[in-house]
Amino acid sequence: MKKPKPGSDAPISLNCAVLTVSDTRTTEDDSSGDLLAELLTQAGHRCVRRDIVRDDIYQVRRVLSDWIADDGVQIILSNGATGFSHADSVPEAALALFDREIVGFGELFRRFSFTEVGASTVQSRALAGYANHTLIFCLPGSGNACHTAWQHILLEQLDSTTRPCNFATQFVVKPA
Repeated sequence: MKKPKPGSDAPISLNCAVLTVSDTRTTEDDSSGDLLAELLTQAGHRCVRRDIVRDDIYQVRRVLSDWIADDGVQIILSNGATGFSHADSVPEAALALFDREIVGFGELFRRFSFTEVGASTVQSRALAGYANHTLIFCLPGSGNACHTAWQHILLEQLDSTTRPCNFATQFVVKPA
């Protein structure tokens, strides 16, 4: 990844990974994963890794851990398994790996989601965090929820030209 010169407003292209957590999705019908990869590309970022893993806390942790340790991955967008069902394991898998949780992400996501799904949004456990210079955003599995998170939060926060602050320049770009 190329770091722009100080004072430059040139956008930074980030290396991103998309993880779909599902017991039923395949590469042929992973519509939410496809949507996230497409939105990243449209915003000028690169989708450098992509995977589908079943909803198992240890399988999710394995993939997230590998990507967090990979210097070529700066952003991870996971989709699926963030609900309140006993089978939804992503929050438990991800929280154990975070160096720091981004509490405001889940709060803001639920605020925007409320206008679309009403009180059902209380069952969303969407969350985000930071680990080893990698940002991890865990989104619900529905395409609408992924689109909501992207349009209202991620598009701006992964844009290095967003002011007064953004995740791209504050957390992801490693000091030279």
